[in-house]
This record gives sequence, C-alpha cells and structure tokens, in this order.
Amino acid sequence: MDYFYGHGKLLLTAEYLVLLGAEALALPCRYGQSLTIENSDNNTLHWQSFTQHKKLWFEAKFELYNLRCIETTNPTFSDRLTGLLLNVRELQPGFLTEGTVAKTHLEFDRAWGLGSSSTLVSMLGAWGNVDPYHLLKNSFGGSGYDIACAAAKGPICYHNNKSKPSYKNVRFDPPFKDRLFFVYRNQKQNSQDEVAAFHKKIVLPEMINQINTITKAILNCSLQSEFNQLIREHEMMLASILGKDPVQQSHFPDFKGQLKSLGAWGGDFILASGDRDTPAYFHSKGYATVIQYKDLIFAP
Repeated sequence: MDYFYGHGKLLLTAEYLVLLGAEALALPCRYGQSLTIENSDNNTLHWQSFTQHKKLWFEAKFELYNLRCIETTNPTFSDRLTGLLLNVRELQPGFLTEGTVAKTHLEFDRAWGLGSSSTLVSMLGAWGNVDPYHLLKNSFGGSGYDIACAAAKGPICYHNNKSKPSYKNVRFDPPFKDRLFFVYRNQKQNSQDEVAAFHKKIVLPEMINQINTITKAILNCSLQSEFNQLIREHEMMLASILGKDPVQQSHFPDFKGQLKSLGAWGGDFILASGDRDTPAYFHSKGYATVIQYKDLIFAP
C-alpha cells in the first residue's frame, strides 16, 4: 500500500496580491488529507473519499484505458477527478495502468476551505511523480501557495514568480499566539470567481511593495500591538484595492482587538487577534468554530 499526505493551508498575508508576485506568509495546518493506494484484481480505478468523521461522501469507478467514469455518486466531482487523472497521465504516460483502489480521508470539515482540492492535487502529483504545480495550472488555477503548504514542514514565505513558484521556510512563532484565533464565518466564497474579479482591479507596483514590507515586518514582530497595527494596515490596503469594507468594519465593529480576512474576502476563516475573551465574543455572535492558533497551525 502506498500512502500520501498533504497539509491544509491558511494564507496570513498577501491574499489576492500573491497572484501578482507579492511575498506571502502562508501557514500549513495540523489538519490535512491522506491518500492510500492499493492494488486490485479488477481492471478499474475504484475511488472512495471519506469525511473527517469517516463517512463516505464520494465514490466512483473509472475504466483504466481512458479513465472514463462508469459509476459515480457525484458526477461533478468525478468529472473534475477525471480531468486531474488525465493530466497526470499526460505528464506521466505510465500512470495508472493496473487495477487500483484509492481512498482519501479528510481531517477537517470540507466547508472550511482549508484545502481539500489543493491537498488532492499535491497527493496526485506525488502518486504520479509529476509536478503538482503543473496539475494546479491545468485544473483549479491559483497562485500555488496552497500546493507549497501541502508539503511544508512549517510556516513559509511564498513567492509566485513567472518562471516557477518558490518558497522558503521561515520562523513564525509569535509570543502572543495564545491570543490569536481562527474564526469560521459559516459561509463559503467561490475562490475562482473572486480571483476573476480581482484581475479587473488596478494594482500599482508600490502596493505590492507595501504588502511585502508588511509581510517582512510581521515575521519580525514580537509585540501584539505592533502585529495588530500591521494587519490593520494590510486590511486597509486590500480594502482600497478590492473596493470592499474590512470585515471588522462591516461585521464586528465592537470587537476589542484586530481582525483580518484570510483568503477570498467574505468567506472561510478570519484571524482574530484578541485576548482570552475572544472565543466567548464570537460564540455570542453565533460563530461556533473558534480555534486557537496552536491548535490549527502546523509548526516544528
């Protein structure tokens, strides 16, 4: 049996602007997704996907010759999976020529947006021994920071240059991390739609430089008050580009601390830099999922 694993991800800085080459601070998560591969006597690929509660949420069978789906519980996802598998085979012609049973197991809620797709792309790349960034480019698109996080051993600084994405391991272990929380907003944004809208915005080179400066300052930050000021500046810069109000201004004006959107604005998680009363504040607002930094972020 072969085993593959990918970490989930969160983008702390340079959301959207990472697409244009800004340096981004990205955080792999403790929760991820695994893929196991076993040989089968049947001349098919039998695929099964399980939730974090070990419940089967997707199942399909594919012919090996052309990877045509012959049985599925979700035609939309099986079509997407076929496309990914065909891309692997195009890069690696000897890929998947024998009967196989493939099983994926998530460790986080699919609705959280922590990377069910990016971890899958990363693991398929490892299974097929092909470049996962090529698979991403030919499928979901995006900057690729999530692919880097899937295999990272801790926080990274990611740069999506025109030749090939690159990243380096960085130390990000703020002494105030016990006062940092990730809050799930109970809603989901379509990242591809958000990216398409972003590409219509005007972004000046000095805006990229300012975000790069903020990212570097956050990496060297030791005071929570300084950190709060930096993420406030980051929010205001992105707000001016996107033409949207920062989440703290629009939804949580009475929060005593600083909030920052993560990923596509308006969905998934936000970062809350507060105090020990922060979880109670969000619970009182109807947000059940409030996770402390150390319980979500993977760090050495």
